[in-house]
Amino acid sequence: MARRNDGVLDVLIILPWWVSVIVAAVAYVILTFVIPSILTDNQFFQVFANALPPLAPYIAFILLIPAPLSAISFWRKKQLLDKQTSIQSIRSLEWKEFEELVAEAYRRKYFTVIENHRAGADGGIDIRLQRDGQLHLVQCKQWKSQKVGVSVIREMYGVMTAESASSVIVVTSGIFTQEAKNFADGKPIDLVDGSQLEVLIGQVQPSEKLIITPPPIPASNTHCPRCNSKLMLRVAKKGSNAGNQFYGCSLFPKCRYTEQYFG
Repeated sequence: MARRNDGVLDVLIILPWWVSVIVAAVAYVILTFVIPSILTDNQFFQVFANALPPLAPYIAFILLIPAPLSAISFWRKKQLLDKQTSIQSIRSLEWKEFEELVAEAYRRKYFTVIENHRAGADGGIDIRLQRDGQLHLVQCKQWKSQKVGVSVIREMYGVMTAESASSVIVVTSGIFTQEAKNFADGKPIDLVDGSQLEVLIGQVQPSEKLIITPPPIPASNTHCPRCNSKLMLRVAKKGSNAGNQFYGCSLFPKCRYTEQYFG
């Protein structure tokens, strides 16, 4: 998120690349045509205005510099999410990559995402999400072995109140303590643990990433024993088996026969 001591270029780098192009074009037009066309008796202003057009191309070029840097950053984050294959690959990420992964996931869920691009704490806020006029605060915990305790949740709840946010989301690649879950219960706090995060990433990845060519099924198991329809390889979206593959009847939900996949 932009701060007081951030320069224009710092802000443009964290915004989409096309913002730099628009800003550069607007600056060029203003410096070349708008300001010099202002009529005034102030000689100092007139000298200043007449000196701007020759400088306009250089200023516009400087404002364009963040565009490729921003494009590369957004492409890198896109690739970071698309290449994830399991909770194990997510847990192998460094803490900053983990934050970028979570930010990209919510960006694909059509939130406006404002990342804390500076190192260090920002009141416990790593990501700000905005949608439908509501603010949601996100804290990321890349804790692979340590459980996220209730103190973290209490702190973020306080930050939510201070920021007048609609909700808080705490995301971890591990798990939460029962005390943390009890505190969040009934409050606008969403706790996303490793298994839930794995499902979230799978949901926002390109659909072709989810297509897995199964090994040949034994001839006796190619059809549903209940209705004789074809069995299809599916991925569980909910429950304790979320993310696991299984064979299901092609007539689902009319026929709910399932069979374990041993791939």
